[in-house]
Amino acid sequence: MPLLEPDPETLRPGTARAPAPDRVTDGSAAGTPEPLRSELTALLGPDKVLWKISDLVRYASDASPYRFLPRVVLVPEDLDDVSAILSYAHGKGREVVFRAAGTSLNGQAQGEDILVDVRRHWTGVEVLDDGARARIRPGTTVLRANATLARYGRLLGPDPASAIACTVGGVVANNASGMTAGTTRNSYRTLASLTFVLPSGTVVDTADPAADEELAHAEPQLCAGLLALKAEIEADEELTARIRAKYAIKNTNGYRLDAFLDGATPVQILRGLMVGSEGTFGFISESVFDTLPLDRRITSALLFFPSLTAAAAAVPRFNEAGAIAVELMDGNTLRASVSVKGVPADWAALPRATAALLVEFRAPDESGQEAFEEAAAEVMRGLDLVVPAASVTNAFTRDAGTIAGYWKARKAFVTAVGGSRPSGTTLITEDFAVPPDRLADACEALLELQSRHGFDAAVAGHAAHGNLHFLLAFDAARPDDVERYDAFMQEFCALVVDRFDGSLKAEHATGRNIAPFLEREWGPRATELMWRTKQVIDPEGVLAPRIVLDRDPRAHLRGLKTIPKVEAVADPCIECGFCEPTCPSEDLTTTPRQRIVLRREMMRQADGSPVEAGLLDAYGYDAVDTCAGDSTCKLACPVGIDTGAMMKRFRHLRHTPREERIAALTAKNFRVVEASARLAVAAGNAIGERGGDRLLESVTRLARRAVRPDLVPEWLPQLPGRAARELPRTARAGASAVYYPACVNRIFAGPEGPPGTSLAEALVAVSERAGKPVWIPEDVAGTCCATIWHSKGYDAGNRIMANRIVEAAWGWTAGGALPLVVDASSCTLGIAEEVVPYLTEDNRALHRELTVVDSLVWAADELLPELTVSRRTGSAVVHPTCSMEHLGDTEQLRVLAEACADEVTVPDDVGCCAFAGDRGMLHKELTDTATAKEAAEVNSRTYDAYLSANRMCEIGMERATGHPYRSALIELERATRPPGR
Repeated sequence: MPLLEPDPETLRPGTARAPAPDRVTDGSAAGTPEPLRSELTALLGPDKVLWKISDLVRYASDASPYRFLPRVVLVPEDLDDVSAILSYAHGKGREVVFRAAGTSLNGQAQGEDILVDVRRHWTGVEVLDDGARARIRPGTTVLRANATLARYGRLLGPDPASAIACTVGGVVANNASGMTAGTTRNSYRTLASLTFVLPSGTVVDTADPAADEELAHAEPQLCAGLLALKAEIEADEELTARIRAKYAIKNTNGYRLDAFLDGATPVQILRGLMVGSEGTFGFISESVFDTLPLDRRITSALLFFPSLTAAAAAVPRFNEAGAIAVELMDGNTLRASVSVKGVPADWAALPRATAALLVEFRAPDESGQEAFEEAAAEVMRGLDLVVPAASVTNAFTRDAGTIAGYWKARKAFVTAVGGSRPSGTTLITEDFAVPPDRLADACEALLELQSRHGFDAAVAGHAAHGNLHFLLAFDAARPDDVERYDAFMQEFCALVVDRFDGSLKAEHATGRNIAPFLEREWGPRATELMWRTKQVIDPEGVLAPRIVLDRDPRAHLRGLKTIPKVEAVADPCIECGFCEPTCPSEDLTTTPRQRIVLRREMMRQADGSPVEAGLLDAYGYDAVDTCAGDSTCKLACPVGIDTGAMMKRFRHLRHTPREERIAALTAKNFRVVEASARLAVAAGNAIGERGGDRLLESVTRLARRAVRPDLVPEWLPQLPGRAARELPRTARAGASAVYYPACVNRIFAGPEGPPGTSLAEALVAVSERAGKPVWIPEDVAGTCCATIWHSKGYDAGNRIMANRIVEAAWGWTAGGALPLVVDASSCTLGIAEEVVPYLTEDNRALHRELTVVDSLVWAADELLPELTVSRRTGSAVVHPTCSMEHLGDTEQLRVLAEACADEVTVPDDVGCCAFAGDRGMLHKELTDTATAKEAAEVNSRTYDAYLSANRMCEIGMERATGHPYRSALIELERATRPPGR
């Protein structure tokens, strides 16, 4: 054990607590039992078998109100692995559940035996026929797929609100639709073909002309069974009519019986049945979609009405006018959404009865857009709108920023309303559909039902398609509250089926909470056909039992999860998973959601239980050490949960008093530390140039093992040489801004090779060239943005440096008279925002006087209009940093790159590089994992320039791609250099 290894006990929850009824039992503390673990390890290899108790717990939760602990989690890489898993399950009588994003709202992504992660190794988009079709692997998010298709002016039909996180495999398996898909643009209607693995291990590609012949040879009983069911259904005219009627509105409850009517052969029938089957019929390894045109001319409005029924009554008129989306939000939804950044604060005081419609029209060209706007204006003339807040305009707009704000509020329905629920309550998300002309009545009936059972009403939905969503919050640890939920569900199902002849699940798929009510909607005849279909395809019942079909009338009450209170920053989390695709450690250890899930399980445990001990033992590395601390999870989370901040707090808790004193000492004497670091870099490079990189790597690895990996950086051959001791000479007189070179740029040199100009020289030169010279203070040495201490949780050192830099900046800028231009995006963020909580009251007042500007913003907004580009490079690829995402200035990086290059590419797989200051040297495996997809995309071709905006990120990307990344400002200086120089 390393000398300074932190004590896991420092992270033990300190609150007094009783064991929760749904806690993981002590018998599971050892993780996957034998011989299951050793057999699967022998079958797949150790890297594909997750068996620790922390692995099982972090996969036990999804976005639903249910929680089931798997016996083992498997991470297959290819179809051979999947077939081997299914063969093993058949032979051993085990059950298998496939899980991708885990954004399912009804427990479809949870299993009690073998759980298979089909996200990690299953991403990729292949564009076909110039964008008309796309072959997509199941672990690809909808957002990622559409990013690629957008280059071709196309998009997928399904557009769920969770597109940022949900995967295409899950969308197909649940027939999820979204705001615009309705019944015509969903997966069932827009899929061209599927490739899937049946429970037996047989692989079927429905696009293969020989697929039916091969299937008949491999699975004769299955083919005969499907054709027999088809004949039986078609012979029953009443049943056939009922099936067609059920799919006239949105419906994902049960299996797609219309597949027997639409498909002529077993393969065609299976292609339809797979859609919405929730993983109970097979594993979908590839989906080929017929894509749709991406109409870029958009006009939208957020219209406010005095009541929900008034809003619902307006929906048919906008449908007739050609709106592609008409989204409904009730008062509770609107008020809760103020927790989302950018939503007007005055919505918090909206009258309770207020409701709103988000209406959108999309057209391919100007004339089409004008025609839609005229139709919308005609509808508006007959509406009784209200203006309940000053921010309300009730007007259609083409402004992209305004429209994006409307959609951000709408898409945050589940997480914003759920995040504002009472602490400790479980969240149920339901969706149903009624004939669109019955929408107003359904709204009234639902609100009355919620109120009668003591639930706060919160309703939103795809009003254009008669599809409503609502939330219920209750305490799953209280039997009386569970019974209250059950009583509501019994009446709700009766209401939807008996009064409205609607669908109990419109787009979220059956799942565990509606499976007991399937027969209530479909009747005994159709339901029994669904059971028989399952028997034909999966006779051994290997795949996903109890997720679609369950004869237990109380199955919806089994496995409900309690939500114990955790740290305040994470307590609002509803485990939706929106944060996961942005997380650099997603494919290495844990995600933000999983970090919170693990913490909650600790809180369910009795103090000192074997399960708690196992979780604490793994949490240090899996959660705390391998968190990049970039807080991109906060940007993805609709309610702004910053799990990175929680991990930094945990790092602080693990520090000994001695470590805190040393960190504070480095802050006090940072001038000496900075000079020493520059000398150490020079010495390291001198040894490396003499062939000593391996020696340095070996020495630092030994030191890391002896001391502690999280304290001793590992030498990386990609580290640049030391920066020049002297900064460019500048004058204070006449300066337009104060230029603050970040300490990282005072320690490390820029990339080797042309153009041979340092970042400081480049920024000084282009500012002078634009007639807006900058001044570098003579006493910047020994100052820092404080991120070094902040990222590691060293509070004392953070306070020292945070106050020092603000006091210095206030003096340099003459009390804020000049802007402070910072040349590293992470340092800009640090000085502009992250130092504030650590400042004295006096220094907070000084900070409010400062204008902190990132150097890219300075260059794009202030300098570029005054510069003449005299030379351009052919192509450039850019890496926007996570700090730029927080600052909102990624567009300026693109602007600068486009000024310097004829072709500019922002990779579709761009993300945080996780170098995170020095974390890429402390845990290089984190950066390796975080950059893998982006690096593969970048290296699929060559570029003339590789640009970014932070030296450590540039080092991380150079390590990942093998190409020298440099600041876009250096490229700008080269591009605007006068001819002949």
